[in-house]
Amino acid sequence: MGDCNPTLPSKEFTLMVNRKPHEIIAPAEPTPHELKPLSDIDDQQALQFLVPVIHFYSANSNMTGQDPVGVIREAISKALVYYYPLAGRLRQLADGNKLVVECTGEGVLFIEADADANLKEFGNLHPPFIGIDNLLVPISYYGITDCHVLFIQITRLKCGGFIFSSCVNHTMCDAFGMFQFFMAVSELAHGLDGPTLLPAWERHIFNARNQPRVTHAHPEYEGMISDEKIIIMGRMTADADMVERTFVFKRDDIAALRSQLPPHLHNCSTIDILLSCIWRSRTIAVFPDDDDEVRIIYPVNVRNRFNSQIPQGYYGNAFAVCSAIARAGNLSRKPLHYAIERVKDKKHAITEDYMNSLAVFMVTRGRPQLMLSNAFIVADNTRIEFQQVDFGWGKAAYAGVATGRLGPVEGICSHCIGSNNEKWGSRILIPVCLPSKAMEIFTKELEK
Repeated sequence: MGDCNPTLPSKEFTLMVNRKPHEIIAPAEPTPHELKPLSDIDDQQALQFLVPVIHFYSANSNMTGQDPVGVIREAISKALVYYYPLAGRLRQLADGNKLVVECTGEGVLFIEADADANLKEFGNLHPPFIGIDNLLVPISYYGITDCHVLFIQITRLKCGGFIFSSCVNHTMCDAFGMFQFFMAVSELAHGLDGPTLLPAWERHIFNARNQPRVTHAHPEYEGMISDEKIIIMGRMTADADMVERTFVFKRDDIAALRSQLPPHLHNCSTIDILLSCIWRSRTIAVFPDDDDEVRIIYPVNVRNRFNSQIPQGYYGNAFAVCSAIARAGNLSRKPLHYAIERVKDKKHAITEDYMNSLAVFMVTRGRPQLMLSNAFIVADNTRIEFQQVDFGWGKAAYAGVATGRLGPVEGICSHCIGSNNEKWGSRILIPVCLPSKAMEIFTKELEK
């Protein structure tokens, strides 16, 4: 269950990348110089980091003589006319909490590179990727204010393919927003006059309203813990020998998991099954004390979820995080459906009133960090078709997060990535990072 790294790159493969000096891509036309506040959902502490996304593209005989760097660089410049806040800089207001974008038109940081490698040498095209640090823009400053909010590198391959990688500040947009911007770039690369879907800022819709009141519990954020407690994963710690692997779930794997469920859960979603499966297996792998509370934290997209004011083209963060909580002993020993019932029930609580309560909670509680003690954070990106981003060379052979080593501490975050291509068919990829001993146990649990 959950095939693990079925095809790895050759051990003899060493990625050599030659980067040119970085440059700045500014909007192709003058843009407004103004301040745009982020929403009270955008600027929470939990989103103040960079998200690395990577696209791998094969050679295309129809594009012979075309340079992907030149084509995409020009398209980015044109797209920034519409998405001009991405060419600005984040500033912090005097109160020390609220973030705004100063739309300066300065641009995004861009690097052109060449690799001494062919696409096939990367193996089965999922994390971990050999030489990933050479495929992403090197970033030495990890603050979020007074610097670029978007970094892009394009690396040509010997075979005629290329790799497009980006790091975006999560406060500016969520995964749907990132996809929307990439699609705009791809449309402009194809020669369109403008994006089919125009961007909408409208961040005020996720701000705390007048006479604010917290009307819901938000256990995902509640509870103060020390930094020492954050890094504990059961009895395993993140300073152990960390191992990253991707687990591959095909239709047959998911059907086999579904067959284990009682009749009233046969129609539950694939994502609920996978979240519950990896949460349970990970808990067994890191073996916390039986009485410890363990939790899985997962974002829930609210676009089209209820009758809201979210406009088409909104590219800000439009989600709430849910958490399912269980005693470690119960989660480890009881059947899979015990975990599924906890994961499934929490999603129904996300209403428009809940979102306003969350915004109020952020403002009145000083934008607290997520409750990370004995937590596992998993984002569902299976409905975001990053592979469909086509700059002229066809859809991507792989598109999604660049690494499983995300989050404030290695081993605490993962993603569900949808993948579909001719060679491997339809599958869901889940990169996981754990201490080596825990990874052995985790793998055995999935294989049962």
